[in-house]
Amino acid sequence: MELRTLRYFVAVAEELHFGRAAARLHMTQPPLSRAIRQLETDLGCELLRRSPTGVTLTPSGEQLYDEARTLLAQADQARLRVASATPTLTVGTLADSAQQMGARLSAAYRERHPTVRVRIREADLTDPAAGLRAGLVDVALTRAPFDDAGITTRVLRSDPVGVILRTDDPLAARERLRGDDLAGRRWFRFPDGTDPVWRAFWTDPCGLGVPETGVGDGPVIRTVHECVQSVLWDGTVGLTPLPAHLPAGLTAVPVTGAPPSDLVIAWNSDRTTPLVRSFVRITTALLGQ
Repeated sequence: MELRTLRYFVAVAEELHFGRAAARLHMTQPPLSRAIRQLETDLGCELLRRSPTGVTLTPSGEQLYDEARTLLAQADQARLRVASATPTLTVGTLADSAQQMGARLSAAYRERHPTVRVRIREADLTDPAAGLRAGLVDVALTRAPFDDAGITTRVLRSDPVGVILRTDDPLAARERLRGDDLAGRRWFRFPDGTDPVWRAFWTDPCGLGVPETGVGDGPVIRTVHECVQSVLWDGTVGLTPLPAHLPAGLTAVPVTGAPPSDLVIAWNSDRTTPLVRSFVRITTALLGQ
């Protein structure tokens, strides 16, 4: 007896009507009738008495109904237990770090852990720890610097930093810029509560000595998309790791003296599980310097 056939039988036994049972099962009546007749043939007994007014259970049918409900309940519980036992790894990503989660990394991890379910959670720019502090992820692929108290990080790559400008900006044609070239420009800002180390790196900006004029009245942004749009629409400026993948109408010019942006893998120091350690090893081997 298949579980599917038992579910068919239970539906008919409870509805005492093939049409209503078929509707409940989201199927048509003919295949349901055939399945029940085949079940009766396999068991060698009549389970249901059919009449123009409906259906009644035979003594054998009543016995099977009780047994079937128990079996189906046990099957559902088994399915839940198996699902809860499936190992899961949740990976946090931030902004362009998500682009590093390419086919090579996913293929390598699946090959090493074919039964592990990997979930990806993308954070916005207000949370450079990408969910680690809130316990939302097990490991994160993100960018430093940020407040890393209680978090272990490993640098995968250091990227130069540039400023995002509209292509019609007078500075867009320059090969490189200095901090004083950006004096008086409106810079994007992060919302209150954003990690202060992260905020200082990207909007200080980067200790370049840019005069504060205009820095404080730029738009508040939470995502890379909002940052890009604020440059396109409002002429604000912002920093980005290089190389930058920007839409038409924008360009990124390297900034002399800006410290590099580190692509890092990070995890909570007190929750280093075997799955996390394996992910760190595989990621470091594929993306590391």
